[in-house]
Amino acid sequence: MSAVNINQSNFHSEVMNSDRKVLLDFWAPWCGPCRMVLPIVEQIAKDRPDIKVGKVNVDEQPELASQFGVMSIPTLVVMENGKILRQSMGAQSRQRILNML
Repeated sequence: MSAVNINQSNFHSEVMNSDRKVLLDFWAPWCGPCRMVLPIVEQIAKDRPDIKVGKVNVDEQPELASQFGVMSIPTLVVMENGKILRQSMGAQSRQRILNML
């Protein structure tokens, strides 16, 4: 599977009502560290069908970024059953992201 673009209108159905763990990647196109993490997140989306991967563009979805208290990007959030399990800020290695899951 590929990563799903998450926005205010699909957040509830894609994240809150997901039957799988969700990895949310809060990012922006101008963010260098975000571009470093992007291929890792995309590969996890392909390699792990048991995980839903969502991407939240903070420039287009400031309400969601605010809701999660995102102060710097990239921020990665792991959710399950509508609850935050883990959260990290800054570029992370593939192994660290997998360890979050």
